[in-house]
Amino acid sequence: MTASGGDATTTRLPAGETWRALYAHFRPHRWAVACGALLTLVGAATALAQPLAAKTLVERLGSEQSITGVLVLLTALVVLGTAIEAVGAYVLERTAESVVLAARRSLVGRLLRLRLPEAERIQPGDLMARVTSDTTLLRAVTTQSVVSAATGSLTFLATIVMLALLDPVLLGVTLGVIVLIGGAVALVMPKIARSTQRAQEAVGEISTVLERAFGAFRTVKASGAEDRETAVVHEAARQAWRHGIRSAKWQSVAWSSVGLAVQVSFLAVLGIGGARVASGAISIATLVAFLLFLFYLIDPVSRMVEAASQYQVGSAAVARIVETERLRTEQFSPAAVSPAVPAARRGDARPDSVVFEDVRFRYREDLPFVHRGVSFTVPGAGITAFVGPSGAGKTTVFGLIERFYEADGGRVLVEGEDVRDWPLAELRAALGYVEQDAPVLAGTLRENLVFAAPGASEEEIHRVVARCRLDALVARLPDGLDTVVGHRGSRLSGGERQRVAIARALLRRPRVLLMDEATSQLDAVNEMALREVVAEVAREVPVLVVAHRLSTVTLADRIVVMDGGRVRAVGTHPELVASDPLYGELAATQFLATGQPGHAEQQQGHAEQPSGAAP
Repeated sequence: MTASGGDATTTRLPAGETWRALYAHFRPHRWAVACGALLTLVGAATALAQPLAAKTLVERLGSEQSITGVLVLLTALVVLGTAIEAVGAYVLERTAESVVLAARRSLVGRLLRLRLPEAERIQPGDLMARVTSDTTLLRAVTTQSVVSAATGSLTFLATIVMLALLDPVLLGVTLGVIVLIGGAVALVMPKIARSTQRAQEAVGEISTVLERAFGAFRTVKASGAEDRETAVVHEAARQAWRHGIRSAKWQSVAWSSVGLAVQVSFLAVLGIGGARVASGAISIATLVAFLLFLFYLIDPVSRMVEAASQYQVGSAAVARIVETERLRTEQFSPAAVSPAVPAARRGDARPDSVVFEDVRFRYREDLPFVHRGVSFTVPGAGITAFVGPSGAGKTTVFGLIERFYEADGGRVLVEGEDVRDWPLAELRAALGYVEQDAPVLAGTLRENLVFAAPGASEEEIHRVVARCRLDALVARLPDGLDTVVGHRGSRLSGGERQRVAIARALLRRPRVLLMDEATSQLDAVNEMALREVVAEVAREVPVLVVAHRLSTVTLADRIVVMDGGRVRAVGTHPELVASDPLYGELAATQFLATGQPGHAEQQQGHAEQPSGAAP
């Protein structure tokens, strides 16, 4: 079965694997669950004692003996049993919430460390549904289902023993009815699991569609697509409703079967038991006690059916959670990296900042190579611009440096060391990355600025705000740096979002700065100011830029021309205009056009995605 909103498939796990996954969530809380189960069993034991007390009461009524002591005992059993079961229920509910909390913490921690290809394979809305609705279903099955199965089974066996002691004939009648109807219940359990799994996948689809719509809210409105997007959500909601109704139907069949089994058993025992009383085989007190035990048999049978039903419901959620836990994550453990230290960290002569050695890369095995033997060297401080037609593999260079993706061949070196040998956290701490779409997170302006440098001082923040020409913006915002910028920075202009992204990267004080056409939405005045900032930074650290503007290209100390997944030329602007026909054509058309005042910007596409061509 295909998971909603993604290419991943969610299949039912074998029963043994499902129980192992459940036990992994259950194990840290096993003593609390055992305590809750013990209290439940004690409460069940007091309930089982009540029919025996009632039997004694009936016998004393027939012999005109005092019944005061029996009534007090019966009352005490009822009150005590109810209180103990209430405490046990609270312990189990509290433990269930703890299981959900631990599962959500584990899943969130894992999802935020996913490898980029894994995160791109499944829609974000579906992943969010696994953290929210799927873990809610996990809540019942890991505690209530386990305890209900255990306590229900023990109580059922104890009740059967008591019934056997009272009258084996009536017990045979009771078991015959229960087995007959119980077989029908067993047939509907797999249907509950299938319906629940499909309902959960439909819920994931709802989250996916809503996440897409709210992520491009202005585009939805500008395109007049509200009704179309609403229709898509309605269809997903209807699918969830349809499968939820189907699951509810089969669950109602299971629960109704429990009541039917007990009622038929009650009538059968009443009829046959009455005949046995008339024949003198058993006493009226024994029949009363047997009927009371039969009444109390409803509880353990209901618990076992509830456990089986919750297991079928929860197993679908467990399969989706297990699939999420199997997604590949990035390794941040120091033990997973080599102890090699680059020369720059040893204090030796500084090596080349970034080197690509015959790098080959493709996003998936079924897609063509984006890099087909890319080689270049960024020797040190200064600006290195990457230019070329759409699909040349420029932005992929940054993804490989950041280790968002792993090269299929060749080596990527930063400061003389293969990026695969860097501790991942240390590698990314050395890099500043400004993406092409300059994402701004929901929250305040200050939170966005210090997102990559949470320990930045007020002085550092104000200095970078001034450098990136954000001081005027801060001055006019109602709460200054503490102003909420809206979902994805919706209260900021495109140029303001780009300046925030650049300021965020600079505040990190990186040793290498990566900028993916980070000034495309700036006006001429702010672009000129930020060019001066970039030039100033480039005197201290290497700055790598994916360039689409002539102003950026001519500012570069070296230019790397890429085409068809290879490097075809490296040089300065005048050198390449004279020596490389492709670069000369780009400079004469796209670069010059974007460099002239009053001309429309000609953007060259976005960062490569696994679905197709790369710029």
